[in-house]
Amino acid sequence: MNAQLGGTITPADGLTLTRVGYGAMQLAGPGVFGPPKDRARALAVLRAVVEAGITHIDTSDYYGPVVVNELIREALHPYPEELHIVTKVGARRAADGSWMLSRHPEDLKAQVYDNLRNLGLEALDVVNLRLGTADAPNGDSLADQFGALAELREQGLIRHLGLSTVTPAQLDEALAIAPVVSVQNLYNLANRQDDALMERTAAENIAFVPYFPLGGFSPLQSETLAKVAARLETSPQKVALAWLLRRSPNIALIPGTSSPEHLQDNISATSLALPDDAVADLDGIAG
Repeated sequence: MNAQLGGTITPADGLTLTRVGYGAMQLAGPGVFGPPKDRARALAVLRAVVEAGITHIDTSDYYGPVVVNELIREALHPYPEELHIVTKVGARRAADGSWMLSRHPEDLKAQVYDNLRNLGLEALDVVNLRLGTADAPNGDSLADQFGALAELREQGLIRHLGLSTVTPAQLDEALAIAPVVSVQNLYNLANRQDDALMERTAAENIAFVPYFPLGGFSPLQSETLAKVAARLETSPQKVALAWLLRRSPNIALIPGTSSPEHLQDNISATSLALPDDAVADLDGIAG
């Protein structure tokens, strides 16, 4: 079953993730705010994730807010022993649905407690500290924020720590405080500014989790991807995911969907073999 999901990665003792995971963000309403249009379908997708053998669900209490974590708990609690739920802290939502950065150390701790309560857990498998903006790191010191999460790790409320939207220097700073098991950054065929960081994480046995696998493409880049997909008689999404899986063995994907059918399509990217000419065309997309 793990082979069907691209195999596994083990960035830390007690943490083995299928390389194809599931990003739960899309289970909330429009704009990642409010309840889903079809609650039963959202619950069905989550159950299909576990039935497929996926052991890596990415979420956050600010999806909804709270809505997605409550759906995960309703669908899957008590959780299978092999399932790892990865959450993020560093933001909250306003009443109008807007996103508010919230990175004061004490509020980060409060967000961890919110996630524990809403997921129905005594300890969180992985907590990612989200920094920067939606698509770029900010380069600020993270010592106080990461240190606060490291305190909760020492107390047993968090098992592993990760980072999201960070620079190599911020990774250095974090590693001086506590082990890091994952880095989530914007990375895809068209956005490869973090090639060196991705290769570094591979060398240091840190999972690299790219988000926006189809985000930020120019029309020309999208056209190239579409042509490759047409030549292989498949979808651009599947080609983009297959390229990421091929790029490095420490890459773990978290494609999101609210459709059980689309979930299976994402999983099937693991069986898509990219011929050399296709890889050459895809590698050239970033320019």
